[in-house]
Amino acid sequence: MPHVLVLNASYEPLGVVPLRRALVLVLENKAMCLEESGAFMHSATHTVPAPSVVRLKRFVRVPYRGPVPLTRRALFARDGGRCMYCGGVATSVDHVIPKSRGGQHAWENVVASCRRCNHVKADRHLVEIGWRLRHTPAPPTGLAWRIIGTGHRDPRWLPYLQPFGADEALARIEGISA
Repeated sequence: MPHVLVLNASYEPLGVVPLRRALVLVLENKAMCLEESGAFMHSATHTVPAPSVVRLKRFVRVPYRGPVPLTRRALFARDGGRCMYCGGVATSVDHVIPKSRGGQHAWENVVASCRRCNHVKADRHLVEIGWRLRHTPAPPTGLAWRIIGTGHRDPRWLPYLQPFGADEALARIEGISA
């Protein structure tokens, strides 16, 4: 099912919701559609254009947001879906400093890797096998990462995410993927 970008009344990105939830917000007059997806939703009596970006009509106060949560989907988005050792298609998560040797489960120590590299590296340090990382792992920053890290992306969202760091986030993803 397609997903929709939800913006606060101040155009600050809040999150991504399923199309059905966004349509309910629009139909209940709690949000207005800013961008349409090009598809249409049909009922017995009406045809409604499916939204791609909606903005809430009332401002929603957002409590303090801590760092971007470390999830598998966000990690693969940060690393562009590529292995940080060989550049192949990433299918697993690897700890640079193995947890068995005191490594933490944190953005600075976790990378996406292909199954082969993860198996060969096992629980060894990179210096022991002579490998290097393609890029230094770092935690993502900016509000745009909360959206990009969900793994759902739509080109129509970019103008609304650019003021919140989307260009740097996408450049990092595309730079790693190349």
